[in-house]
Amino acid sequence: MASGNRRVVVTQRFFDQATIDYLEAAGCEVVQADLPPGQADGNLTHVELRERLQGAAGWIVGHARVTRELLADLPDLKVISRRGVGYDRVDLNAARDLGRVVCIAVGGNHESVADHTIALMLAVGHRFRQTQEQMIGGNWSILLGSDLYRKTVGIIGLGRIGRSLVRRLSGFEAEILTCGGHHDAAYEDGAGIRRVGLDELLAQSDYVSLHAPLTSETRHIIGWDALVKMKRTAFLINAARGGLVDDEALLKALQMGVIAGAGLDVYLSEADAAFKPVTQALIELPNVIATPHSAASSREGLDRTNMVAARSVVAVLDGGDPAAECIVADGRGK
Repeated sequence: MASGNRRVVVTQRFFDQATIDYLEAAGCEVVQADLPPGQADGNLTHVELRERLQGAAGWIVGHARVTRELLADLPDLKVISRRGVGYDRVDLNAARDLGRVVCIAVGGNHESVADHTIALMLAVGHRFRQTQEQMIGGNWSILLGSDLYRKTVGIIGLGRIGRSLVRRLSGFEAEILTCGGHHDAAYEDGAGIRRVGLDELLAQSDYVSLHAPLTSETRHIIGWDALVKMKRTAFLINAARGGLVDDEALLKALQMGVIAGAGLDVYLSEADAAFKPVTQALIELPNVIATPHSAASSREGLDRTNMVAARSVVAVLDGGDPAAECIVADGRGK
């Protein structure tokens, strides 16, 4: 085992004791950042992050922005390990230039996100929110909902989460369409998935579910032009990244009845506070089921991703390599 600095700072909430025990058994000093109630590490400023991370060799991070400036201010930091799979908030070029390793927690939370996606589909389709609000007010009249059973579901992004969703949808006897991303003909044929163009997917799907990474190509893949191609009875589900959807266009579409509803776990306002009024307007709509970027936050899912993130940290501090699928930047050769 490599010696030297093994201080690991965790800026995520819900970090389980078993993972802490694993890190300590590997000779790490574990420091959990003291965050005010209701605050996540994505809300911390550069100065606040720098203060909490001084002297750390490893950082297990959630949604904080990992900038070139921050990395330059933390010369002892060797490895940044995300408890999650997105890395659009990490400056990977800076990490490589400055000799750092950046990892993601592949394989930890995809089952939890797939469960949550099904929950969003059922909740918005069956109008759970509207029904309960009526009941609270004393109105027990029945609102007709929409089945998921034998409906057409368009999945944009067939990675681990998308494939986990496919397995769940088989129980609903859903017809599944997909477009974009990596084409695995053997898998798609075996799972009965039909690959189509985006326009056809939008036009035919009763539920459109986003599971793609946020890139320059996928940013705002669902904007006004896409929304007006969807069925008026269709639902949009986004448990991936806020930037995949133009939230202003979605708000307009929902208000005008262009689509029937939406299940949302992510929002543009997470990356840009200027969109907070749009997010607030969205979550107040009766035909929206909203959750606070919590799709991966089941007890079991967080325990799994905590451990995957921790194993990557230990591997780097030991002078070795994390699992290849977890590495998204490695500047140690510089």
